[in-house]
Amino acid sequence: MASSSSSSNLGIIVQKNPSQSQLNELGIKSWPKWGCSPGKYQLKFDAQETCYLLRGKVKVSTKNSNDEIVEFGAGDLVIIPKGLSCTWDVSIAVDKHYKFDSS
Repeated sequence: MASSSSSSNLGIIVQKNPSQSQLNELGIKSWPKWGCSPGKYQLKFDAQETCYLLRGKVKVSTKNSNDEIVEFGAGDLVIIPKGLSCTWDVSIAVDKHYKFDSS
């Protein structure tokens, strides 16, 4: 069984290889899907987002992060904090399930 590890930079939490039981518990398959092609995207998160990448590779940076970059990709469970303004540099087209925190 793959081990699960998580790290946090820019307030983004990346969990590598979440277990299938955790994904089932979260109900990932019932979440809406979103995708984008490779490119750079300026994004602002008005609510906390939890997403699970089915495919893709992303580098996230902010203007004032002192070159701090967060990378994640296919198979990662990612929590993005409310209020984050960032650039997504997508090198491999992204396909993900996502859910916004209603609080």
